[in-house]
Amino acid sequence: MQFSRLITAALLTGTLALGSCTGYQKLLKSGTVNQKYEAAIKYYDSGDYFRSGALLEELIPLLKGRPEAEKTQFYFANTNYKQRNYVLSAYYFKQFIDTYPNSSQVEEASFLRAKSLFRDSPSYELDQTNTVTALETIQDFLNTYPTSQFRLEAESMSQELQKKLENKAFQSAKLYYALRYNQAAVTALGNFETQFPGSAYGEQADFIRLSAQYAWARESIEAKQRERYLDAVSFYQHFIDTYPQSKNLRTAQTMYDDSRAELERLKAIPEAQAAAQAAVEQVNATAPAPRSQSSGRSGGRRGH
Repeated sequence: MQFSRLITAALLTGTLALGSCTGYQKLLKSGTVNQKYEAAIKYYDSGDYFRSGALLEELIPLLKGRPEAEKTQFYFANTNYKQRNYVLSAYYFKQFIDTYPNSSQVEEASFLRAKSLFRDSPSYELDQTNTVTALETIQDFLNTYPTSQFRLEAESMSQELQKKLENKAFQSAKLYYALRYNQAAVTALGNFETQFPGSAYGEQADFIRLSAQYAWARESIEAKQRERYLDAVSFYQHFIDTYPQSKNLRTAQTMYDDSRAELERLKAIPEAQAAAQAAVEQVNATAPAPRSQSSGRSGGRRGH
């Protein structure tokens, strides 16, 4: 008995859905502009943003010059946002703002455009061009509407994107060190500390920069080592002054002591000898590679 009721209910639900779908398709094909507009608003109010959006998109060019045109374009942009089509919603909200700059909904449209770009921002591992665009758009909104009801949410979005860029910059710099590109790591970490003062990654960045500088000095030719060990000593002093309770103090002290010992050793090397060595290294670096005996043969292999 109960099973029979369940089947009857399922059939009734399917029939209603089919009838609704059939009515919607009929409206798309043969409904008047007014019928489509009324249906689009009803679908929108009931949360059926797919059907509402399909009808509104068709109505936008048909309603130009009519009072309903402004609402139609705003609702259409928002149906895209509600369906998480953030690239499209950002585009259509911008189009609404440009078309109706004096609308009472321009502020909300500007916020939703910024929020669309915020939602479209990728994870930190990916290229952050869209994140930068979103940040700029949010800042433009805050500058234009400093007392907006959306201000707190806009500020929260801005802070979240700033943290994402901060994490991206730190992880990229850290990767240079992991790959033993020590010179690039030193430069990137220096830029990171300048761009993000007071960062939560500050201590790690400072220690890795010291480690990268020390490793770079160790792998350098003697003519360059004095300058690079001096920088390592300077980075150490900055690190212990800024983070006197760091868990990495002992490792940092070891690098400092070794750097000082290397500086003492380098004092015994005559400057002329070091300069000559640097000149030889320069010549070797710029000298053309020897030509292979088979270099004149077309299609030949270039060595192993």
